[in-house]
Parts: sequence; C-alpha cells; structure tokens
Amino acid sequence: MVTSKLKKREMILVAEVKVARSFFERFFGLMGKKGLTSKDVLIFPDCNSIHTFFMRENIDVVFVSNSGVVTKIFHSLKPWKLLWPQKKAAHCIEMASNESKNLGIFEGDSLNCEGVF
Repeated sequence: MVTSKLKKREMILVAEVKVARSFFERFFGLMGKKGLTSKDVLIFPDCNSIHTFFMRENIDVVFVSNSGVVTKIFHSLKPWKLLWPQKKAAHCIEMASNESKNLGIFEGDSLNCEGVF
C-alpha cells in the first residue's frame, strides 16, 4: 500500500498515512481491525461516501475537497452505518475514534496529503 504524509499547513499531523488505491485496499479499509491506534489512518482518494459495515470499532471520518479543505467530520461513527455522498467532498480519511480531535482537525481546515490533495 502506498504511504504519504498528512499535513496541516506545514505541520506534519501523521508521518505515515496509508493511501487506499487498489480495489481490495479500498474494499477492506479498516474493516475488521481491532485496537485502532493513532497510526491507523487511511485515505480514500476520489471517495465522498463510506460505510462502516463489518467494522469492529467506532472511527472518525473526515471528508475533504479536491483542494484539501475539510468539508465534514463525523466523530466516533459506529459500526454498521452508511454515509451518503457528502457535498463538496472529494476524498475521505478514516482514523481511530476521536483521533481527528487529538490531531486538531476541524471543518474548514486546509490539509495536504502529497499525491492525493
């Protein structure tokens, strides 16, 4: 799986995020993982909706525009939920529950992930 850095301005938030590009990487995502940590951050390029079917834990879901602006954040989303397409969103970031708060990510923030947005 390809990795990149997630930044807010010039500050590195996550030194190594995984970028899900292949069918199987996108299909499985964080599904079935138990004990998610701050290192479990996954970016889905060209994705503005997700589901949490078969997830074992709550997750945070951050949607960003093509330019990297955070358009919507779902905190501590429970398993077996479906998020319909989000307006203005082009990409999706999944992470451990409450991790977006820990990283200081808020709606309207500008993020950067080399090679994606």
